[in-house]
This record gives sequence, structure tokens and C-alpha cells, in this order.
Amino acid sequence: MKDRLILASSSPRRYELLKQLGLKIDMAPSMVEENLIFGETPEDHVIRLSDAKASEVGERFPDCWVIGADTIVYINNSILGKPKNRDEAIKMLKKLSGREHWVITGFSIQNIKKNKKAHDSIKTAVKMKTLSPVEIDWYATTKEPFDKAGGYAIQGIGAFMIESIQGSYTNVVGLPLCEVLEALIRLGAVRISECGLRIVP
Repeated sequence: MKDRLILASSSPRRYELLKQLGLKIDMAPSMVEENLIFGETPEDHVIRLSDAKASEVGERFPDCWVIGADTIVYINNSILGKPKNRDEAIKMLKKLSGREHWVITGFSIQNIKKNKKAHDSIKTAVKMKTLSPVEIDWYATTKEPFDKAGGYAIQGIGAFMIESIQGSYTNVVGLPLCEVLEALIRLGAVRISECGLRIVP
């Protein structure tokens, strides 16, 4: 694991975003349960879970830089996680249809051995077009909704539903790349050189 970052997630989307930077990434999915706590703000929710994921994986790899993340969709004071089945996906899509919602991602970067960590939450406003019953039913029959917050993937088939976004696109995909890279550099985990980005052991 020397000179590598560990992504505390099984998300191929987050992995591909980090890989685009030319960084060497390992994946070690966290075992943290994504539970809700009554009265918790959306920002507190995603930061709590991203911190917990990074800490849980960091305990296994204490001398590595670990990135944890959690993404939710927020609309009408409700947090939408990942639909467990087709019926839940349909309900979520009906709730989002024709309306604006927030995609909020929390990320946490930790290195236990160096006793360094940082976290933040990023919000993006997304406007979904008004979906017809046929469109909702068709999209729910694809496999896309079931591991995506809010039941859709902006980078996949679900792109046809999105009228506009305000804010970070990569945040909606699952990881606000601009802010994550800034935090990695600020913490001293990553350095920019003429040869590109490199991880500081």
C-alpha cells in the first residue's frame, strides 16, 4: 500500500474520478452502516458517515491516506438514500420529477499515523425535468437506480432526466473532485510536480 491512497468505498464512480488524476488508488470498502439519526442536518449526516468510513478503514491501514465519502439527495426536508428495490426507485423518481433538489456529498481524508485529517461537505443544486409515467417505469427497470442516491445516475442513462445543475458536477457523480484534491494538497498527502501528481508517503 506504500505511496497509494485508499478509497473507503466500493463505488466504481468515485474510483474512476480519482484515477483520472493519475493517482494510484486502492479500494477497501467500509463496513459502516449508513443509518439516519433523527434531527441530524444533511451536512452533519454526510460528514458523520464519511468520517466513520475513513476511520474504520484507517484502523486497518493506519499508515495510509484514506478517503471516505457519503452522498445523499435532499428534497423537502427528506434525505433520499439508495433505493432497495424497483418500487422505492419509482417513489424517489416521482418525488424528484419536475423539481430541484440538492445533492450533498461529505468527504473525509485521514491518516491515523500522521494524525492528520480533514472533512467537508459540498452541495450541488440539480433540476430534474418532469418525467412521464412511462419514462419513470422504463428507467426503474434498468439496473442504474439501485446503488445511487436518489435513484438516478447523472453520468449514465439518467443524464436524460437532468435539465440543469448549479455547482460541482463530480459532486453529483459521487465525489467533489476539486475540493478533495485541494484538501489532499493542503494536508500534504499529494504533491504537484512537473511529472504530475504524486502521493507523499
